[in-house]
Amino acid sequence: MKLSYLNDGFFSRLETLALNLKTNLSGYFGGKHLVSTYGQTVEFSDFREYQPGDDIRRIDWNLYSRFEKYFLKLFTDERQMQVQIFIDCSASMGKDNPKKAAYVVATAAALGFLAVQNMDKASFYLMKGDNAENENGTIVGKNAFFRAVKTLENIDFDGETDIEKCVTNCRDTGTNNGLTVIVSDFFTDSNWKKAVDYLAYKKRQVLLVQVLTPEEINPAYDGRVNLLDSEAVDASDEKNMKVKITRGMLQAYEEALEEFRADLKSFCSKRGADFVSVNTETPIERMLFGELLKVGIME
Repeated sequence: MKLSYLNDGFFSRLETLALNLKTNLSGYFGGKHLVSTYGQTVEFSDFREYQPGDDIRRIDWNLYSRFEKYFLKLFTDERQMQVQIFIDCSASMGKDNPKKAAYVVATAAALGFLAVQNMDKASFYLMKGDNAENENGTIVGKNAFFRAVKTLENIDFDGETDIEKCVTNCRDTGTNNGLTVIVSDFFTDSNWKKAVDYLAYKKRQVLLVQVLTPEEINPAYDGRVNLLDSEAVDASDEKNMKVKITRGMLQAYEEALEEFRADLKSFCSKRGADFVSVNTETPIERMLFGELLKVGIME
């Protein structure tokens, strides 16, 4: 059985949070995000059928008395946010580290849960090779969300991922209508910067979540070791190396990692995107209620 953080208690603790959309919205009706237009007032627009988890205060009881079905009132100044969550499914994300895999899944699931709780649309894209698989389609409502969670808990982390191609080839990405999240360690040869540039061009709100293990942040190896790349084809792959680890090498690694994370943060800042780097030793709730609140992606 795979390690999982996902249970009823985990999701109940998230109910006090909400996603914070920074961009103006255009498009579909039905979310909780208000768009202010000078001279307009809140006007009734349409109905849609109730989904488990929706706000029962918005049920139209007159329609229920006629059709014995629950319908929600929708208004002209409310829009649904499209929340896309791209998950790096390469080997380095958890093939040999169940805790990292579970942390990645919990982070993605938490953001998806907050989307459907806000009456928004969520989609999970599993990035494998140069293709982003969306096995559950567009998710609206908590029933559909919890079905999707089962897919997330069974992700097979393996191989390599081309983040640029996975994101730019996705045809579902709308313009100026929501949030795109990329969950990865960003240990990749692909050009993740072009993915961010593409999303900025589409006027998406963007969040990059870098997930790292304590060993990746502060390796404690000493002496001669065989370094096996988790994304290598086999033991003879040229990515694998036999090296002697010294204190100087460890220091150089830590400096290179810090420079890499600084580059991620700086690039995102210049593109109006948010960036968070998290350690899997950090309790998942502390990361959600702490780091993501700090950058303003939640409220």
